[in-house]
Amino acid sequence: MIIGITGGIGSGKTTISNLLRERNYPVYDTDAAGRKLQDEDAQVRAKIISLLGEKAYTGHTLNRAFVAAQVFGNSALLSALNTIVHPAVVADFKTWKAGFDSRQLLFMECAVLFEAGFENLVDKILVVTAPEELRIERVMRRDGLTREQILSRMAHQISEKDKISKAHFVINTDGLILPEEQLQNLLNILDRNS
Repeated sequence: MIIGITGGIGSGKTTISNLLRERNYPVYDTDAAGRKLQDEDAQVRAKIISLLGEKAYTGHTLNRAFVAAQVFGNSALLSALNTIVHPAVVADFKTWKAGFDSRQLLFMECAVLFEAGFENLVDKILVVTAPEELRIERVMRRDGLTREQILSRMAHQISEKDKISKAHFVINTDGLILPEEQLQNLLNILDRNS
C-alpha cells in the first residue's frame, strides 16, 4: 500500500516524513527527487534551459532563486516547468517503488499531490494540516521568505479545505496533540488493515 502525504506549505509534511523514516518506513520525497532530477538529469536540464534560458543554471546546479522569480507569478511558465519535471518524477518514483515488496507500506511526500495528478500513484491520502498563520510563521523562519512570497506560493496550491475533503487520514500539527501520537495511531490502523 502506498500512502500519499500532502498538505500546504509549512503544514509539517516533512516532520511526518522524518518520523516515518525514524520508524524505518520508506518515504519517497517528490521535492527532493525533483531537485535532484533538475540538477542531474540531462534531458530535464536541457528542457529547462530551453524554457528559461542559460540563467536557469549556475554550473550544473539549478539556479532556484532565478527559476522561482520567473515562474511564481507566471502561471504559463510554471505550468510549462511542471510538464518537464513532473513526468520525470513519476518515472523516478515508479523505479523507486519497484525496489520494494508489493506488500510493504510505502509513503510518498508530495506538496502538489492533487495539483500534479500524483494522487493516482497512491492508494490512500494523508493530509497534514495546520492553521494558515502558523504555516506562514514556520516558512518565514525556515526559508527566510517574506509573507507576500509565501502567500504567492500558497495561491498555487489547492486549499487545505479541499485537500482535507479528499483525504483518507488527517494529521493536525497545530501542537494540541503531538504529531507523533497522531502518526502512531494512523500506523496502528494501517497495520491492522494490511
